[in-house]
Amino acid sequence: MAESWSFLDTFEHNFRPLVVIEFAKGTKEETIDWFTKRIVDKKANGGAQLLVKPLVTENGNENIYLVGASHLRLLLGAETVGLVKECNDNSMRTFTYSSRKTFKDFADDNHNFLTMAEGQYIIKHELENLRAKDEKMIPGYPQAKLYPGKSIVRRLLTSGVLVQIFALHDREELKKLRHSWYGRVKVGYQPLDEIRCYFGETVALYFGFLEYFTFALIPMAVIGIPYYVFAWEDYDKYVMFATFNLLWSTVILEVWKRICSVMTYRWGTLLMKRQFEEPRPGFHGVLGINPVTGREEPVYSSIKRQIRIYLVSLPFVCLCLYFSLYVMMIYFDLEQWALDYHEENESNFSSLMLFVPSIIYAVVIEIMNRIYRYAAEFLTSWENHRLESSYQNHLVLKVLVFNFLNCFASLFYIAFVLFDMKLLRQSLATLLITSQILNQFAESLLPYWLQKRHKKRMKKRMCSLKTDADLSLVEQINLEKEMGTYFGTFDDYLELFLQFGYVSLFSCVYPLAAVFAVLNNITEIYSDALKMCRVYKRPFAEPTANIGVWQLAFETMSVIAVVTNCILIGMSPQVNALFPDSKMDLILTVALVEHLLLAIKFIMAFVIPDKPRDIQIKLAKLEFESLEALKQQVRATDMYNSEK
Repeated sequence: MAESWSFLDTFEHNFRPLVVIEFAKGTKEETIDWFTKRIVDKKANGGAQLLVKPLVTENGNENIYLVGASHLRLLLGAETVGLVKECNDNSMRTFTYSSRKTFKDFADDNHNFLTMAEGQYIIKHELENLRAKDEKMIPGYPQAKLYPGKSIVRRLLTSGVLVQIFALHDREELKKLRHSWYGRVKVGYQPLDEIRCYFGETVALYFGFLEYFTFALIPMAVIGIPYYVFAWEDYDKYVMFATFNLLWSTVILEVWKRICSVMTYRWGTLLMKRQFEEPRPGFHGVLGINPVTGREEPVYSSIKRQIRIYLVSLPFVCLCLYFSLYVMMIYFDLEQWALDYHEENESNFSSLMLFVPSIIYAVVIEIMNRIYRYAAEFLTSWENHRLESSYQNHLVLKVLVFNFLNCFASLFYIAFVLFDMKLLRQSLATLLITSQILNQFAESLLPYWLQKRHKKRMKKRMCSLKTDADLSLVEQINLEKEMGTYFGTFDDYLELFLQFGYVSLFSCVYPLAAVFAVLNNITEIYSDALKMCRVYKRPFAEPTANIGVWQLAFETMSVIAVVTNCILIGMSPQVNALFPDSKMDLILTVALVEHLLLAIKFIMAFVIPDKPRDIQIKLAKLEFESLEALKQQVRATDMYNSEK
């Protein structure tokens, strides 16, 4: 067994627990022995070469293990995963152990050179890359089959042997972060650098984008208020507002690219090499040799994957889209019933009943979105994508297509089939406000309340233990292992994407959409900060250079918004009055304006550089130095060979 690590033991001062592994109760000892041996074994023997200690409590339970690593092991791991750190000359370079002295704040006795989040990311990377070699099954569980190349951690999780693996919070650092982040209500920027140091770049980029998007919405909200108050029915006055909206949507997305590149360069992730991405933990196949890297890794036929995508996943998605349209038609039947009821009764109650179908439909939309999300995750995992980026791209595509149709199909139907602008305004306002309220409740308020109740129960239980020992570590782990799991920024970006659609697609019909979006996002910043620090386990840091496929999703939405707003303006009575004799002239004019606006959008996207000039120069300089170093290495090799 691994060396005992009890809250009563204090002799092992150098061991710093970073990651917690929880086995299922009653897990066989031979299984734990085998897995912990693989963790501590040398890399050459297929191990991770990490440190493991069981957390032994008074009742003798040993189903929780703490994982750490020596300072040297973390430094070598930083080189393996390609972390980028700041050098003494203020440049950003990929860390290598051989050149460690050239990096700022590095010292052999400085164990804070790597942040705790970076250490946890390295350990997670090593654990996920533990793969079976000659084993046919998990020892002690003959039904849990293994084959060469299978992820051991993945098999232990799916077999129920392993309950969870999570990163441990640093309570002192978390307290400081909470105070500077949301401890007091203030008007100002978020501490993004501190968020990045604690939670990693992916979480920090989301909060940076949320903050930026909220500030970017303020001009739309300020302009939208007078348009709503003074020009409700005059669609010709909305032409300028809609045009501003369309140009605004392009500018904010292009400016965000520049802001994002500045942040990620400062954090080092803009330079991280991603060409040879490791296989994702859920990827399985026969163990083979990667022809590019020469490393052993699972191999799976791309033809089998394509068959699964086009013969199973695609038909399933189409079936779900059809079901979504069917539910939408039921909603319109309810709308007609509410309208007939109001015409018959003409009372305050009947007036309120007009909003009931939209509210019910908004709730149904949220429920369908969440159910479909689980199905999409299962299908995408079953497709067996090799890379995490490929998995995320296919998952995002599935979810976005369904969510776009589910949330916006009724609005398009009202606008372009029923031609009912009053119902469109009512439906848009109801869907937007209801979805925001439901998301705030489901994602923040409810989890926070449940977590608070559990924390009170856990503290009572810990206080009942009769011991003089320091219970802080045991108490912390027992509290954190019951906390909810943060599954990444997917749902958060999806919420912003749908909000962006509500604001941009029908801006000339409901200018107040931006106002409600700003109010929601201000509360969203605080509620999301609260859930990250108080509700969820600490997520593992994930280095990233941008918001990924979501940038393309937002840009696609802005293009659709051009077409939608141009058609809505072309449908207005004021614009129709300009073409009393020929509808074809109206259609051609609207198409011309739409093409002109699209051309302006693409020209602006081309003219505005994705990276500021100084960042471009720094990147070019690093590339030049890398080429020069490679040339010198080749010359030295040639000279050595010639002397021989």
